[in-house]
Amino acid sequence: MRPLAGLLVVDLTRYLPGPFASRELLRLGARVVRLESPEGDPMREIAPGWDAALNAGKESVACDLKADPELGHALCGRADVVLEGFRPGVTDRLGLGPAQLPDTVVYCSITGFGSEGRHARRAGHDLNYLGWAGTLADTAPALPPVQIADLGAGALAAVAEILAALYSRERTGRGRRIEISMTHGSHRFAAHRLGGEPIERLLTGGLACYGVYGTSDGRHLTVTAVEPKFFGRLCALIGREELVQQQYEPESQEAIADRLAETFSSKPLATWLELFEEEDVMVGPVATLEEAASEFGGEQAVGSAPALGAHTERWRRELGLA
Repeated sequence: MRPLAGLLVVDLTRYLPGPFASRELLRLGARVVRLESPEGDPMREIAPGWDAALNAGKESVACDLKADPELGHALCGRADVVLEGFRPGVTDRLGLGPAQLPDTVVYCSITGFGSEGRHARRAGHDLNYLGWAGTLADTAPALPPVQIADLGAGALAAVAEILAALYSRERTGRGRRIEISMTHGSHRFAAHRLGGEPIERLLTGGLACYGVYGTSDGRHLTVTAVEPKFFGRLCALIGREELVQQQYEPESQEAIADRLAETFSSKPLATWLELFEEEDVMVGPVATLEEAASEFGGEQAVGSAPALGAHTERWRRELGLA
């Protein structure tokens, strides 16, 4: 039995953070019902492939919460977990706020900036939250490769808090009100750096032995040989032993990076990977998504996202509203 089997999650969110979070709860065994507007989640049209990947296996109930508040309230009242991503105050006006539902419900709001303070009602997406949080300062204007605020500070943080609240409910019988701020959470990812760094931008471009280097065939290697034993072995294998003693010298980082770049650009990716295969050097490829999926894809949702409103009438009957 999966750990959340028998629990009902009602997901009112749209786009990426909430659906990613409820997909993880589904993976852990929960039954997930999306409570969508009659128009549906815009991601159905904008990115149908994403929608299918994030929402396969869930159920869909279509409801105009203003015109038909009874269905939304009854469904959320039945839930173990309610997940929402509206701006602060919206669910209260719709009659679906945490105080308007049974106290056994674990109620999680994923917000951009929290419900208080001058940013509370500010609109935004992942990149905005990362910018406000200070996490883009070292690498801007380059874009991050995934939506770190949405997926990490938002979705996965929500899942962790929800699981903790469900555990607490087992002991107390009471749910919990959870509020996730993607901006605050993103700042926590980097806040430890405020205490200072031995080399400026230590792991964001400042340390030559921690970086990405091109190969002769246009591919790239990741190098994370931070510890001296790994860097020493790496340098021995590539014929750059002279770099070992300079590994942590701040004034030498640019020169080390240049030498490593020159060396790695002399051979194709496959040749380097073959050389490093049985070695403790902390070097790997920058794989394509397709390459990574073939080796690390693991359990994936099968099928398509449910059609908009496919389960509405069934839930009306189940809730005695038919």
